[in-house]
Amino acid sequence: MFSLGQENISTSPASTKGPVKYGELIVLGCNGSLPSGDKGRRKSRFALCRRNKANGVKPSTVHMSCTPQAAKAISNKEQHSISYTLSRAQTVVVEYTHDSNTDMFQIGRSTEGPIDFVVTDIVPGGQNQADSQALQSTISRFACRIICQRNPPYSARIYAAGFDTSRNIFLGEKAAKWRMQDGQMDALTTNGVLVMHPRQGFCQDSKPGQWREISVCGNVFTLRETRSAQQRGTMVESESNELVDGSLIDLCGATLLWRTAEGLALTPTVKHLEALRQELNAGRPQCPVGFNTLAFPSLRRKDVLDKKQPWAYLRCGHVHGYHAWGGRRDPEVEAECQERECPMCRARGPYVPLWLGCEPGFYVDAESPTHAFVPCGHVCSEKTTSYWSQILLPHGTHAFHAACPFCIQPLSGESSCIKLIFQSPLD
Repeated sequence: MFSLGQENISTSPASTKGPVKYGELIVLGCNGSLPSGDKGRRKSRFALCRRNKANGVKPSTVHMSCTPQAAKAISNKEQHSISYTLSRAQTVVVEYTHDSNTDMFQIGRSTEGPIDFVVTDIVPGGQNQADSQALQSTISRFACRIICQRNPPYSARIYAAGFDTSRNIFLGEKAAKWRMQDGQMDALTTNGVLVMHPRQGFCQDSKPGQWREISVCGNVFTLRETRSAQQRGTMVESESNELVDGSLIDLCGATLLWRTAEGLALTPTVKHLEALRQELNAGRPQCPVGFNTLAFPSLRRKDVLDKKQPWAYLRCGHVHGYHAWGGRRDPEVEAECQERECPMCRARGPYVPLWLGCEPGFYVDAESPTHAFVPCGHVCSEKTTSYWSQILLPHGTHAFHAACPFCIQPLSGESSCIKLIFQSPLD
């Protein structure tokens, strides 16, 4: 009936510059690409573009019991439907009909056709789970769907759960579900879809908003006591499921950042980040111990330790080259060592290699990389470290903590970021 493939995108009638872009989803913890490389629908960022033919759907007929019409809606693979099982004897089926004004994009762990963007668990350190661990994933196979208006202002709204290969969503007896005042059904998925909208947009002056849970019908609720609790939170009627630039979507295993097309236009490009890297290296920073010149490796080699790699003491911010101070071990082992004493100021703290943040979508400005996250050592602009340091990301079933967006490693409670002190060449 409708194609769900991302290849079904259209070019703007008013422009020849390419398809109309609604926005992009970027996976937190991926510094420019997945650790194992971007492949097909499994990648670190996904562009949502207007399709050649609308594939959006909207609710229509409601069947309050297992009638022949309801059974037909479920079995018809050309018909989208949502089934709410209230008991063994009662199931409410809501038919969905084609909406020519919207495009639908689906996100989840499944690699089946209906999923446009395949998302797998991201663990701290910027690595996704091995295939052998996929069975323990807490991300739903059909986690959520985003509905975009095909015409300006191209608003995007998020809903929990996605339609499977039979174009159905099944909510079993154990799922938290209820009948609303207007008689319509609604529900929450097992581990939930959480969303946080930043206040004042995604910019250097933004402040984090409250984390909320989004229902299957797109209603907004306060959080449950734990991710899978049966009791839903309180409905927040003053808030909506419409995504804004900088909205965060947590799927219980991976967190996605939503960037609008307008927001991305103001974001530094990879080319700009490369220019900042070259400018930093052109200053020929020196190691104050070995007096050797330091240089950040190219963005392509963002995960490979280089002999000119800058290292830093994260308690004070002094930048050095790697040095085996006091008979230390090789750099690979040194990166695992928790504390060392800075030879410049004697401050004790983590001594780690510095890595440039290579994902432009995480930056709130285009300023020079002067600060590093603690304790991972990812380097970006001051305002970017400040912004992410104040955002608490969901962790596990009910915990929250601030984390580096480039590797999702939890930030230090004492000092989440540090200004770097580079030494210029001696005259």
